[in-house]
Amino acid sequence: MIEQKEHFHGSDLEKIEKIYGIKKENIVSFAANVNPLGESGKLKTALSERIDAITKYPDREYTSLRKAIGSYCKCDYNHITVGNGCTELISLFIQITAPKKTLLLGPTYSEYERDLRINGSDISYYFLKEKDDFKINSDEFISAITADTDLVIICNPNNPTGSLITPDKLKTILTHCKETNTYVMIDETYIEFVPDVDELSAIPLTELFDNVIILRGTSKFFATPGLRLGYAITSNSQILTDINTNKNPWMINSLAVVAGETMFLDEEYIDKTRSLILSEKTRCRQLIEESHKFKLYPSYSNFYLLKILDEGVDAHMLFERAIRQGMMIRDCSTFPGLEERFIRFCIMKPEDNTRLINCLTQ
Repeated sequence: MIEQKEHFHGSDLEKIEKIYGIKKENIVSFAANVNPLGESGKLKTALSERIDAITKYPDREYTSLRKAIGSYCKCDYNHITVGNGCTELISLFIQITAPKKTLLLGPTYSEYERDLRINGSDISYYFLKEKDDFKINSDEFISAITADTDLVIICNPNNPTGSLITPDKLKTILTHCKETNTYVMIDETYIEFVPDVDELSAIPLTELFDNVIILRGTSKFFATPGLRLGYAITSNSQILTDINTNKNPWMINSLAVVAGETMFLDEEYIDKTRSLILSEKTRCRQLIEESHKFKLYPSYSNFYLLKILDEGVDAHMLFERAIRQGMMIRDCSTFPGLEERFIRFCIMKPEDNTRLINCLTQ
């Protein structure tokens, strides 16, 4: 098993404040991958106007919330369950399926391995290759899914590489996994940042395959990490029943229900977010490429993975340089499959992006 190194999460501002003596309010987190626009105005208004919702228990079935999600995702709300953040649903799904052997597409988010380890699964990785710009070779990946593989976990778009597996390739993978009786968990935390989300999401595949579950949350795109609202989509009724049976009742509070019913309908906010991310990704890519100090990898998310080209500089050095100027990036040497020459930063507001790039390229 590959051990995860100690690292700073994008939310570890209190820890950063203590170590570096910088007030957390003065730190711009390019490591948290959260929408720089913050929560939507309509969401703020709805929460203030419906604050009395906390005086009543929420519907145990969360029917209105699931209907709002179903409308947003263009899928049957009966195929949806909700949880206290995507993290809870990841844990529940792994607990329920109890895989003896799991294949992870790496490098990737560390919490998958953590939950698998807690549940006693044997873990192996198929690593995306740097020489291929971290794009998947589906044939190679499928060959790594053996008859005794119980679970495959794919983050799509992938964190930290930003690479994406298209629905046609996912369909081929799912077909093979159906033959080997393998479950597939697809984490779509970052899919909403792509302009053509309906074309690239795997949600339509849940109508064709019952061995797949799609997970999403609202922390990143809707800038609500403190809300703790996540949801899962699958046509496998037994999996849905098992998740709902094993999770505690009323895990989603009444205000999170109000939030979900509001923000999924806020098309102006959704369009504004995608427009900002797309334009700033283009501008930042140009500035970084002009510096000739980094290799920048294609990204379908709201962040970029960079490889440092200067042999005298490593990821920790750039992390230190940036944090001392009040900007937090991600040192990617903590991801199994990467090393000390990779960093990741997410798109923030234009003036902050310019300041970070000036810092990194000085």
